[in-house]
Amino acid sequence: MTLHLYFARKFTLLFFGLCGIFGAILVLFDMVDQIRRFDIGTIGFRQALQLSALKVPADLYAILPLVVLLATVALFLGLARTSELVITRASGRSALRALVAPVLAALVLGGLAVAIMNPIAAATSKQYRLLTERYKTGETSVLSVSAEGLWLREGSDEGQMLIRAARANPEGTRFFDVTFLAFGMDGQPGWRIEAAEAALAGGEWTLQDAKRWRFDANTPNPELAAVEQAQMSLPSDLTSQRIRDGFAQPSAISIWDLPEFIASLERAGFSARPHRVWFQMELARPLILAAMVLLAAGFTMRHARFGRTGMMVMLALGLGLGLFFLRNFAQVLGETGQLPVALAAWSAPVAGILLSLGLLLYLEDG
Repeated sequence: MTLHLYFARKFTLLFFGLCGIFGAILVLFDMVDQIRRFDIGTIGFRQALQLSALKVPADLYAILPLVVLLATVALFLGLARTSELVITRASGRSALRALVAPVLAALVLGGLAVAIMNPIAAATSKQYRLLTERYKTGETSVLSVSAEGLWLREGSDEGQMLIRAARANPEGTRFFDVTFLAFGMDGQPGWRIEAAEAALAGGEWTLQDAKRWRFDANTPNPELAAVEQAQMSLPSDLTSQRIRDGFAQPSAISIWDLPEFIASLERAGFSARPHRVWFQMELARPLILAAMVLLAAGFTMRHARFGRTGMMVMLALGLGLGLFFLRNFAQVLGETGQLPVALAAWSAPVAGILLSLGLLLYLEDG
């Protein structure tokens, strides 16, 4: 038990140390990228640092499998160099038993990352997107999905306009049972429109069976002054692409809120397949971390005197990167419908664990 705790502690310290190093590097590189993305004078050093600090948690969360891979390589290279692995095996422990602690530590870290780091990365990603859009255009367009339907917010120099729709088509160009509510710069409502259907095309909303109410000092009774039209047009700077992009990326939604968001998205008439794939991949994240530990250990548990250490490290890194990109490729196939959701999410981790175990049994205990 003491030996397992020793291996787990060393692995955990290496993991957090590498996370700190990669986090600092990502902040520095991203700050330069943020300054280059905006026009001169748009943001300063403080704003660039703020944007980088909001973006880095999601970037670091995405490369956690690679961090675990490097931590495992560093762990077993250090143990082999100090002959601690030789002593461990001389005490009667096999290679697989020596791997119990790092694998369990990777599973625990993966579970904590999904439960804690995922919501943090989701919140910072959402805030990063809002700030980026504000710095670029000076306004924000927000779309959210709830049990009541779709909610959009369109900003302009004249004020804000809220749009609620009961449902929409998958392309995001036609909405049904729509309500438009405009607010002036003083925050007071200006007018309200209800329509049976609204189509977005050519920079304007085309409303069918619409009714409009005005709210101002010259209209003491909005209902008496209401206007009904079979067809009405409203200018808009929204596009169908911006509306689809307005849906939060799966990575920008907390794992705890994702099931409810998926249900709301499907009720609204949109496809939630990318979100379903992401949810299943998040559940499988601890397994991909364990697969990285087993894969790296298969090439680095050899004694340093056997030689060819550099080549074995390169093989471990190469195969680890291959598994990482295979997982991302399976995610793309799942999101496009080429693979079932469960197969896209769980195939790479399970295959990585099985292949790594086979490699360990062949190289170490064969």
